Amino acid sequence: MQVKTILNRIQRFVGFVYHKVQILERGQAVEIEIGLQPHGGIPGRCSQCQRPAPGYDRLPERRWQFVPLWGIPTWFRYAPRRVQCSEHGVVVEHIPWSDGKRPITRAMMGFLARWARRLSWRETARAFQTSWEAVYRSVEWFVEWGLAERKLEGIKSIGVDEIHWGHGLRADNFLTVIYQIDGHCRRLLWVGKRRTERTLREGLQTLGSEVVKGLQFVCSDMWKPYLNVLAAEAGQALHVLDRFHIAMHLNQAVDQVRRAEGSRLKQADAEKAKRLKHLRWPLLRRGSRVRGHAREKLNALLASKLATARAWELKEVFHHFWTYKSVIWAGAFLDYWTERAMRSRLEPMKKIARMLRSHEELILNWFRAKGEVSSGAVEGLNNKIRVVTRRSYGFRTYKAQEIALYHTLGRLPEPESTHRFC
Repeated sequence: MQVKTILNRIQRFVGFVYHKVQILERGQAVEIEIGLQPHGGIPGRCSQCQRPAPGYDRLPERRWQFVPLWGIPTWFRYAPRRVQCSEHGVVVEHIPWSDGKRPITRAMMGFLARWARRLSWRETARAFQTSWEAVYRSVEWFVEWGLAERKLEGIKSIGVDEIHWGHGLRADNFLTVIYQIDGHCRRLLWVGKRRTERTLREGLQTLGSEVVKGLQFVCSDMWKPYLNVLAAEAGQALHVLDRFHIAMHLNQAVDQVRRAEGSRLKQADAEKAKRLKHLRWPLLRRGSRVRGHAREKLNALLASKLATARAWELKEVFHHFWTYKSVIWAGAFLDYWTERAMRSRLEPMKKIARMLRSHEELILNWFRAKGEVSSGAVEGLNNKIRVVTRRSYGFRTYKAQEIALYHTLGRLPEPESTHRFC
């Protein structure tokens, strides 16, 4: 079977024929070059309107990189025609395997983009004997096509969060992300620089007023700019505060109490200070998950009645809050817990109590949602963003980071292909 037969079977282009296939040796490197010619009975088409047009002249031959055959770099070679369109004038003909002036075929861009989901961009370039730039441009084309073709329908629940990327804590090192967190579809809808009101408004405008007005549930943390924008733009949706962030604030408060007490005991009583040694991670875990020697040390700490023990006990008691089914009883428990925390004489825990009181209605919305929306989906997608960033060893530009996130988490539609490579 000849190579031309295989290509005609899986990669046929109407109006063009495969003319000549040859193997070129460039030093020790070997390449396959496939020549194409226009079909004698089919006129060229305008690249703007796709309508047939008479020929005008021919341009010099060009080469496009194609999918490797048997691991050998493969190229298409063709001299494009210019046609005289009645509407657009003299333009280059429509070339079905190419997109604009890109030196890579559409099939190769799809091939690289699909493999770039499994491997890092650098490893993809090395495996298929191309450049990092070629992989980047392929993924960029893949994402642009998907964003233009995707349909934002049936979105009832979204999650809004910020995530850190790059080095340092500058404003540009934070991203605002909007996810769809419906049970049937969880994906990245939009990503933008910074975590400001302006950024979130821009994201909601990109989604469109129809999508925003059709939302039933919105999940976010307690970042004030997000609360303000969501209340103004999606006031009809039930706003649920992220359970994960509340647990994170409780853990941070316990850790602040431990560090302050540890510093104080080191100066006053070194023997008591040893009780807090190596207890950072056991204190941050759920009590039911602490076992073995760490459990013995934790029990000894609880018997000592130190401030850290009281803070940990408050944190553990709060876990019962999420077990309630009734909004009324959950509100009663929240009042009881915040009152107890305010009497604890532990400033970090009192700060948490004041925060919970100020956001009480939004916290109780978690029970009103009755399990329709899960804030854990937001954290799961955030973890995937961190995996993408880690796999890339840190992108130098925001544009590359944005493209990689849409490519991996956007669940975008893909261009049609006569065959799939992976």
